[in-house]
Amino acid sequence: MQKPFNNSIPLVVFISVAGVLWLGPIPGTGQAPDQPYRSPRFIGTQNPDLSGIWQTYNSANWNLEPHPAGPAPFPALTGAIGAMPAGLGVVEGGKIPYQPWAEAKRKENFEKRFNRPITREINETTGDPEAKCYMPGIPRATYMGFPFQIVQTPAQILITYEFASATRSIHIGRKPPSPNSSWMGWSIGHWEGDTLVVEVTDQRDQTWFDRAGNFHSDALKVVERYTPITPYHLMYEATIEDPKVFTRPWKISIPLYRNMERNAQILEFKCVEFAEEFIYGHLVEGRKN
Repeated sequence: MQKPFNNSIPLVVFISVAGVLWLGPIPGTGQAPDQPYRSPRFIGTQNPDLSGIWQTYNSANWNLEPHPAGPAPFPALTGAIGAMPAGLGVVEGGKIPYQPWAEAKRKENFEKRFNRPITREINETTGDPEAKCYMPGIPRATYMGFPFQIVQTPAQILITYEFASATRSIHIGRKPPSPNSSWMGWSIGHWEGDTLVVEVTDQRDQTWFDRAGNFHSDALKVVERYTPITPYHLMYEATIEDPKVFTRPWKISIPLYRNMERNAQILEFKCVEFAEEFIYGHLVEGRKN
């Protein structure tokens, strides 16, 4: 007669645990679920500490817009390796607002994404800059899938990226003039509450936003926003303006994930040596294009 009672024990335990989880936060979290997350402060300031190694986990580097899965560039040689995963997109509204001529240029970029940059016929600006190991620019460096490290001080924030060992400095609370255009641009930052806001200008027009050929001109301005939302996540937003290419500003939103491995560090990915044959191999004496 006790068997029905014994069978009910797992159900009672389940209901009890569910009730505890429903009634309140797990001890140690320090915040009620209806309160916004408050990040630990950087030493000696009232600003959040964003230091750490961060990474994205999505398909934005293949295409910022929604896209289906697709084959690798050379499926007869690579099979499924290198195939494009499907993605829901990270562009607000789903579509990048190109001017008509620029939409046609984007399609051309995609078709020529594996062009070599140095021949008599092809200008060096054709082909995906990632394939040639060019510095990725902003915002692409953020969502390439490679980790990056934020090192914070009160007056300056350094971000070092694993891809191509790219780096940039964000000047906080001051606006020194940009010395000249560069691959990673010129970054000026300030705090709006717990959000780091960074304006990036003076980027070279030879970088792309992704492997789908989405591009910009030398008039590009990117306004980034880094907001801590949990101890393990930042929300990254970037508003992109370029009156030469787009009909209006547009925005992307991507969560960043903290790297939690005990031995986490930025490793070396100096990809120039991987790109040399791709770029210059056809110029070797005796070879045919």
